[in-house]
Amino acid sequence: MTFTSQNRKIRSSILMIYTGGTIGMKEDPVDLTLKPFDFDQILREVPELEKFAVKIDSHTFDPLIDSSDVEPELWQALATLIRDQYSHYDGFVVLHGTDTMSYSASALSFMLENLCKPVIFTGSQLPIGAPRTDGKENLVSAVEIASAKDAEGHALVPEVAIFFDFRLMRGNRTTKVNAENFNAFVSPNFPNLAEAGISIKYNTTAIRKPLRWDLPLQISTTLDTRVSILKIHPGITPQIVRNILCGPETRAVILETYGSGNAPSKKWFMDIVNEAVGMGKILVNVTQCLAGRVNMQLYATGKSLELSGVLSGYDSTTESMLAKLFYLLGKSTGNAWVASWIGQDLIGEISI
Repeated sequence: MTFTSQNRKIRSSILMIYTGGTIGMKEDPVDLTLKPFDFDQILREVPELEKFAVKIDSHTFDPLIDSSDVEPELWQALATLIRDQYSHYDGFVVLHGTDTMSYSASALSFMLENLCKPVIFTGSQLPIGAPRTDGKENLVSAVEIASAKDAEGHALVPEVAIFFDFRLMRGNRTTKVNAENFNAFVSPNFPNLAEAGISIKYNTTAIRKPLRWDLPLQISTTLDTRVSILKIHPGITPQIVRNILCGPETRAVILETYGSGNAPSKKWFMDIVNEAVGMGKILVNVTQCLAGRVNMQLYATGKSLELSGVLSGYDSTTESMLAKLFYLLGKSTGNAWVASWIGQDLIGEISI
């Protein structure tokens, strides 16, 4: 499907990629169930798009993917599609279910190397055909942002981001926090890249810009998913901790710890941590708190983890650290090399 604004000089071209999710659903008038609508009818649902001086093409995944069924294969397919179409478009809008949107946006931020064009994820809490849908505003603003350029013709937002509920956020800084209201996502440790009101106000100091605009896009699609997540909680047992930290098929484990990076100080717990580190496992400390950062220097329990070889995830979200580990582990079979990159800010995912 292709459509363009009428009687306007086309300034940008956008590829809209529909992977699945609520935004592309419409209530069937007969059985009242939600079913995907034909994106050839997008102008009928969102006529506001005609007012932009933008050429919009669309690509729909077949079959569509429910957000809860998203796997790394989707990220690989998205990265490949964007690479193959990169020279034909000024920006990309990815329509995606909300449940795993932060995971997908985080993954693409690492996999799309030398990115100089916008890749804006968006979706909705209500179907786009519903009377009170948030899908129209999210989609219209995502298209406007993906097509925005500066005076030199460069993209205003040349990175992977999520637009939702009037806010543009760096994708690898987001997490979903609300299943019922329109403000589904937050970026707790990094400012919004833009906010949409009467006009869209860009936070230019927060937006990452490439060192060079002329480098070709490269993609890194080799991902190693042998990563587990252990959420520390009262009553956790030695059997659970050992099974996750020392599992034979696990190369890395994200420890979701208390507060600024604290975990139980019991001898059995530290013995298992030391055992896992001795096996060459990569253990990364990420706080359970929505906002804030890991500081293993602050309390004795955190210091014990650091002395054992647990790495700091700083202010990374769990979603972003999972994607970062998949990406780095896919680049090397050597865990020592991977560990050396965990604490480095690769694409704006952490504040050191």
